[in-house]
Order: sequence, then C-alpha cells, then structure tokens
Amino acid sequence: MADTLFQLAFLVVVPFWALMIVAPGWRWSERIAGSVHIALPALVVWAFAIAPVLREFATEMLNPDLAGVRALFADDDVVAAVWAQVLAWDLLVGRWIYLDSRERRVHPLIMAPLLMLTILLSPIGLPLYLALRTPLTRRPVTPGARPRQSDQDALTRST
Repeated sequence: MADTLFQLAFLVVVPFWALMIVAPGWRWSERIAGSVHIALPALVVWAFAIAPVLREFATEMLNPDLAGVRALFADDDVVAAVWAQVLAWDLLVGRWIYLDSRERRVHPLIMAPLLMLTILLSPIGLPLYLALRTPLTRRPVTPGARPRQSDQDALTRST
C-alpha cells in the first residue's frame, strides 16, 4: 500500500504543475493555481499513508531526535507520507512563484525552467526566483494588485 501511495502522491500534484508550466496564460490555470486547495490531494494521500503509523509518528514529532526520526524512516508508510508532504509543500511554493510571476508579468519561457527547478529542488528554485524576480519584472508591481484585464489578455496572447 505504501508504494501505491508514494506513486499516487506524485500523480496528484502533476496536473497542477502542468497547468502552471505548460498553460500559464490560460485563465483556468491562474484560477486553479489561485486556490490553496491545490495541495489538498497530496495531503489526502499523506493522511492515508500516515494513518497506520500516526501514533508512532506523532510521539516522535512531539520530542524529535535524530535516532528516532531515522527509525521512523525505516517504515515505508512514513516515507510515503513524508513524500506526499514534501510534494504538497513544493506545490504551494511553486503556486506562489507562479502567481507572483504572473503579477509581475515575467515571461512564461523564463518561468518554465524556474518552475521545473522548483518541482525538483524547491530549496534552490525558490531562492533563485527571489533573486531574479525584481530584474525580471516587466512592469512596476503594486503589492496585492491583480493584473488589469488588458494585461491578462496581452499575457494570454504572449504565451
């Protein structure tokens, strides 16, 4: 069962990544990525994976030490659950990067490799995006402001 959940965790996040990378200008991509609920499928997988070992996991997380966490990771259910958790977190990070880059009008051909890097190594993808986001911005950004409809239309045509 753990192997199936491990594989399923990846499969439930891939469609969201595909929308942000392959169809960034599609209005449904931004609408779907605009919801924090995109992480829920991976978290449901997490819940199923962690259920058989929840007591041991919770006990160790309340007072963690390296040996105890190492012992937990010997259990395939824990590995599948942590994998689902990592994928959910990476997706939320990627979601923020995607939405921020759309607001800043960063070209999708620049964002695609950055988002791919974030899927693979979010601890590198996020700081790299943060370092590049201001130089890549195509227009001044007002915090919290959404792109004007004409800007969204132009972005859709450019993707």
